[in-house]
Amino acid sequence: MTSKVLVIIASGNPDKALAGMMYARNAIVHEWMEDVQVVFFGPSEELLSSNEQVAKSAAALADVTEPLACKYISDQQETSEDISGLGIGVKYVGTVVSNFIKEGYVPMVW
Repeated sequence: MTSKVLVIIASGNPDKALAGMMYARNAIVHEWMEDVQVVFFGPSEELLSSNEQVAKSAAALADVTEPLACKYISDQQETSEDISGLGIGVKYVGTVVSNFIKEGYVPMVW
């Protein structure tokens, strides 16, 4: 059995978003899982540009992995530049998320 996790951080609640990022970063750094992928989606994307603590945590996460954020949503919120400035890739993620699930990644939604 593989241990691949897709961490989807979707909550607009800063505490939930921070908890998801903390889990993802620790799972990567401490090698709890074979692979950990991170996608920011929905309300969490606005937090990346409006909440300093969330932005700092996301930038620290980007130091150990290549997280993604949904381009459609960030373009609608006019936050794409802020998000990419944190080291987060901004792209359309619908197909990306679907492919991770098809590849056996277990989604964890925060």
